[in-house]
Amino acid sequence: MTHNTESLMHRAVQLAGRGLYTTMPNPRVGCVIADNSGAIVGEGWHRRAGLPHAEIEALRDAGERARGATAYVTLEPCSHTGKTGPCAEALVAAGVSRVVYGMEDPNPAVSGQGLQILRDAGIEVEGPVLEEACRALNPGFIKRMTLGLPLVRSKSAMSLDGRTGMASGESKWVTGPAARADVQRLRARSCAIVTGVDTVRFDNPNLNVRADEMALEMLAAEQAAEVQPLRVIVDSRLRTPARAFILRGDAPTLVCTTAQADPARRERLEKAGAEVLVLPAGGDGRVDLLALLQELARRECNEVLVESGATLSGEFLYRGHVDELIVYMAPKLLGSTARPLFELPIERMGSVLPITITDMRAVGHDWRITATTDIER
Repeated sequence: MTHNTESLMHRAVQLAGRGLYTTMPNPRVGCVIADNSGAIVGEGWHRRAGLPHAEIEALRDAGERARGATAYVTLEPCSHTGKTGPCAEALVAAGVSRVVYGMEDPNPAVSGQGLQILRDAGIEVEGPVLEEACRALNPGFIKRMTLGLPLVRSKSAMSLDGRTGMASGESKWVTGPAARADVQRLRARSCAIVTGVDTVRFDNPNLNVRADEMALEMLAAEQAAEVQPLRVIVDSRLRTPARAFILRGDAPTLVCTTAQADPARRERLEKAGAEVLVLPAGGDGRVDLLALLQELARRECNEVLVESGATLSGEFLYRGHVDELIVYMAPKLLGSTARPLFELPIERMGSVLPITITDMRAVGHDWRITATTDIER
């Protein structure tokens, strides 16, 4: 592998990143086509589900210059026909002589098949190249394809003394505008946003993506907000008010409940525009969170953002369902009577939940702490 190979794959990774907010439920993919001297003759990335894949975009950009060239693609070219044709066959038809891939397709049912189509056509295949960077583009897609579950991020905001709001319920705003814009971007890359019924009742959030609050160039922000994530309320007894803001607007809302919920309340919420879904209950009588995540994966959700209060966020953590924890810390002290960050039934040091901090950076006047969880349940 030459330095130029890595450089061209790095460019493909950059292109794939342009689809960060728009490709769901498909993976983010970039493609570069270069001639024998290493000069780029075509580029493309997957822009949105239903539109051409990265390879097709790059081939169109290259035209006849693709013949005899090398294609650098972050993900194994697809071998199946969905809304678009197989990219592996398109590369064969275009006459490329070599394909360098970043990672194999994570779907065990099709992994390697696209590469085999290329090899059977006499095309030289090389890879994986920059696999770690290519995998980082699609952590949720990879998890859904391999484990049947979405990647779960839990987002919280707290004061320096670990509090999220006053005992009275007052919580706006713990963090500043830059942190709130960062949350908007987290929402935009997510397929679903999960919250609890108490958050809906007391805070009455919209939980939508608002282009004017994303701190992005306006065209990019408008494209990011064009397809809104699914809003999910965990509500075991259907206490969601029919007039809640989360039931309004263009974004769909799913209320997850149990078989014990009142049918009359279900009918009222459905009339208000929500979809109500009965899921199995856990031993505590509340919605089983694993069943919820399996349902979201079935609905092709790659990345899920949990934005809820201490109880539901703590339950997601305690049950081992959180892959990434994001905490915004404000330079404020709310006092000992204010609300805690998580409700976790931990009484001994031997029972603490381990996490690994992977990033810490300033976001305006606040700090964003990113951690992975090492919890197994």
